[in-house]
Amino acid sequence: MKLYGVTGWKNAGKTTLMERLVTEITGRGLRVSTVKHAHHDTDVDQPGRDSFRHRQAGASQVMLASPRRWALMTELRDAPEPALEDLLPRLDPVDLVLVEGYKRAPHPKIEAWRAINGKLPLATKNDTIRAIAADGPVETGLPVLDLDDVVAVADFILSEVGA
Repeated sequence: MKLYGVTGWKNAGKTTLMERLVTEITGRGLRVSTVKHAHHDTDVDQPGRDSFRHRQAGASQVMLASPRRWALMTELRDAPEPALEDLLPRLDPVDLVLVEGYKRAPHPKIEAWRAINGKLPLATKNDTIRAIAADGPVETGLPVLDLDDVVAVADFILSEVGA
């Protein structure tokens, strides 16, 4: 599977860019999956739901299945967080996996950057970042794309992965 990341500081537009990229790239006929890394404790389940109660009771894994989707939740129970490369084989094969976060992982990335954040681009200290999608000019030796030009960003990523 081809893999490409979207990274950046908080409130830089990563999730919006990811959403727009998925729409654009799937609209071109490619199959896309996503991985979102969260640095904080997160829960996709709801207290009181049957699946939540199963996990609270001590289940290591809970699979939730319905006519429209299924999900598998795995409780780490103090085990270390798995690395991205250990999670990717659990995905079904697709044309492209877009990864939000995992800024230190070795896969290639584009950085979402907004001047209003007042921070230097991550690209200044991260050589896995191949381009910056920005809301204005950025001093860098990397390609700088308009953050709102999702077609250009998608073209760049697909060119990078050879799709």
